Amino acid sequence: MENSNNITEFILLGLSQKKEIEVLCFLLFLLCYIAILIGNLLVMISITCSQLINHPMYFFLSFLSLADLCYTTTVTPKLIIDLLAEKKVISYNGCMTQLFTMHFFGGIEVFILTGMAYDRYVAICKPLHYTLIMSRWKCDAMIAASCFGGFLHSFGQFLLAIVLPYCGPNEIDHFFCDVYPLLKLACTDTSRIGLLVVANSGLMGLVTFVVLLVSYAVILYTLRSYSAENRHKALSTCSSHITVVVLFFAPLLFIYVRPATTLPEDKVFALFYTVIAPMLNPLIYTLRNMEMKNAIRKLWCHVMGSKDIN
Repeated sequence: MENSNNITEFILLGLSQKKEIEVLCFLLFLLCYIAILIGNLLVMISITCSQLINHPMYFFLSFLSLADLCYTTTVTPKLIIDLLAEKKVISYNGCMTQLFTMHFFGGIEVFILTGMAYDRYVAICKPLHYTLIMSRWKCDAMIAASCFGGFLHSFGQFLLAIVLPYCGPNEIDHFFCDVYPLLKLACTDTSRIGLLVVANSGLMGLVTFVVLLVSYAVILYTLRSYSAENRHKALSTCSSHITVVVLFFAPLLFIYVRPATTLPEDKVFALFYTVIAPMLNPLIYTLRNMEMKNAIRKLWCHVMGSKDIN
């Protein structure tokens, strides 16, 4: 395929063409991004500065918060700036960089969520072997594997997008650069490329989602033999994780598990896994988790105590 590229920049059409709606969205998403920064940094610092970092579940949670923070930062600041801009422009190199980093951190998040599900499976279904199976070096290896898996996924998406020839027009009907909107701009037949995108993003997401559902089905079946108190505690932890999984995977699967086409609803669904899920994840994991509440309370008391001393 000859890569005849006449495009040096792309124009993002964004969420709306109405200025009043854009100003309202600017205020809304600015508050959302501030909440994302505060919430995820609070979770990361609270875990890192406490004994919770030695527990695999919270070890993974700290990296999930880091992945959330990096993931949304590839999209949200640009979205916020563009909502007040007269012309929403992104360079060709910037577009490809955004596509790569977004799928990189998104892929890492998918694999970390899988690692967290495996951690809960071992803790509930094989409690006597938990310490041996979920040792620190194995947790480190799972994080490294998540990063490597995210890189392979994003590099595949990046290659599929960068080999395409773009001859114009250069308007992307989205608020960030993604493969499906770029396929519409390519001046060549993209049917085969579209199938590869579905196989890369859609199939990976679908298989992971099915694996997660099966693992939690096994966990719920095992919980039948637990006492009421232990069952309630385990269900509280698992329900938080299931909520996060559904928030992230449901809109992702809607977009990628279908033929390579774009729909008007894609922008709304994309907001869920780029902005809404990273904002809600810290709340979901802390509101019903007493250990996280205690860690945050201790961190707050330490910070306030330091201020009083000064």
